[in-house]
Amino acid sequence: MKDYQQAVNHSLLALIISGIMIGGCGQAPKDAHQQPQTEDVNVSDLAPSTHPHALPVSHTTLKPLHAEMILSAQEQAQQSIKDQIQSNRAKTMAAVMPMHRDGSHLSAEPINNDKFATLVQNGNMVVSETPVSTFSIDVDTGNYSTMRRTINQGLLPAKDSVRIEELINYFSYDYPAPTDAEVPFNVTTELAPSPYNQNTQLLRIGIKGFEVAANQRGASNLVFLLDVSGSMSSNDKLPLLKQALLMLSQQLSAQDKVSIVVYAGASGVVLDGVAGNDVTAINHALSQLNAQGGTNGSQGIQLAYQLAQKHFIKQGTNRVILATDGDFNLGMTDHQQLVDYVATRSKTGIGLSTLGFGLGNYNDHLLEQLSNKANGQYAYIDTLHEARKVLVDQLSVTLLTIAHDVKVQIEFNPAVVSEYRLIGYENRLLNRSDFNNDAVDAGEIGAGHTVTALYELRYSDSHNTLVDPLRYRASTTTDNKARAVSDEVAFLKLRYKAIGGQASQLLTFPITKTQQIKHLQHASDDLRFAAAVAGFGQLLNHNHYVHDVDYAKLIALAESAMGQDRFGYRHEFVQLLKTAHVLSEQSRLAVNQAYPN
Repeated sequence: MKDYQQAVNHSLLALIISGIMIGGCGQAPKDAHQQPQTEDVNVSDLAPSTHPHALPVSHTTLKPLHAEMILSAQEQAQQSIKDQIQSNRAKTMAAVMPMHRDGSHLSAEPINNDKFATLVQNGNMVVSETPVSTFSIDVDTGNYSTMRRTINQGLLPAKDSVRIEELINYFSYDYPAPTDAEVPFNVTTELAPSPYNQNTQLLRIGIKGFEVAANQRGASNLVFLLDVSGSMSSNDKLPLLKQALLMLSQQLSAQDKVSIVVYAGASGVVLDGVAGNDVTAINHALSQLNAQGGTNGSQGIQLAYQLAQKHFIKQGTNRVILATDGDFNLGMTDHQQLVDYVATRSKTGIGLSTLGFGLGNYNDHLLEQLSNKANGQYAYIDTLHEARKVLVDQLSVTLLTIAHDVKVQIEFNPAVVSEYRLIGYENRLLNRSDFNNDAVDAGEIGAGHTVTALYELRYSDSHNTLVDPLRYRASTTTDNKARAVSDEVAFLKLRYKAIGGQASQLLTFPITKTQQIKHLQHASDDLRFAAAVAGFGQLLNHNHYVHDVDYAKLIALAESAMGQDRFGYRHEFVQLLKTAHVLSEQSRLAVNQAYPN
């Protein structure tokens, strides 16, 4: 880069000098006696310049010839720099674009304006200094679907753009359901060797919500807020959205209410509270929709909430479902204002879920934040198969919330654990004091939902800790208490609000060394599969804390933990892993070829 800048500076200097000399040659000397004498030369002997910006030869003195020679040298220097830029650009593209085995690049979509937030990955925490970890649960799955689509297009996701908790929680796990009707979910933990680093342990926290049959789901008041702007015209957007909503409508009943609001350059009501089983009316309304105009989403949101309030069902599900391919470019474009608006409306009992479609101008970050602050969920629909998963197979999970503001806090015992690392949940972290503060918002759990969180631990007797112990740290009363319960690895606490409740309830679970599984292959399928998924996300994010894992190891780990896999999602994941492995190898080889030293 330094050599390149020096070359640019030299070229600019040559340009200035040549400009001065050419400018001087274009005027008659003020004092002929002060100018050097030159011989005349025949213009026809001078070869005309072929450079498009070259000055014409119009003088019979050698001065213009000298100027042209300087200009030619300067142009050559500039051309040399341009050639170097093109060469560097080609090397860079070769390094970042996956290739076929024959050396040709894989096809990819043109450069787009998709917006994915960059995460700051969780680091290793020292238990003696920070023994408590607190976060909100997350049940979104949109990041998994966008990651899958990117890889299927022949590209790997950008570094630090993968939200690992959404990858893990895309899958259901065979956790035991709650047995106490007073508690809406059950909590289990498991402890086994970690596949990511030697001499570390993997702690799995699993939450399972109670199941609700379709005929016991209760009435739903659903307002579909649909983006029909011009960018929604492609087959993977509005046409797919129509099919998805038709599939959903077939799961509804007469007690449900369905409204449709559309927005583009302006907003309007297409359906106003028809019965959920009125498939004919819903189908007719959807068939009339065409993609055109801008994207005034904020105006549409306000109209959708008005309809949701108009048809509000007490003791039922009241939800706005926003479906869009991109950003709001008209109206209320202040995204924080939009987030604050939906957060305020959620306090009236109306939630917001978001469904993303397509890529190109897609705002993943905004759709995730809107659903997070409005007691909803965020999913990305890239295929009809995914639409069925979200809107048919998991409809109760999508619509019926069974617990609000679910927070997790875990205190590690410094007598047993020296270091820990929370895998994922970077944008769900909470302050320690937020755990007991019922005014602080957190995530929701749907009926039948499973939620998983993973911690990687290092025991105090490990010989390869990342952080040296403090030299002057004195023994304290806390240390003595930690030793007194030395069979405890950690103490897990959860808080949640029951539906309609304002005060949170507390659940506690000690995690002991008796739970320790000595060999990873003896751990449950669920722990091993979740570990493979989380490992994949860490590789995609180029995580600095993973040293003993690669694609081949993760593929073998996932294949050993398929379980029943009733819908085939785990098998699909293994194929995705294998494709990413090939793309990663192609990129590595391309980088080595472009930069052999």
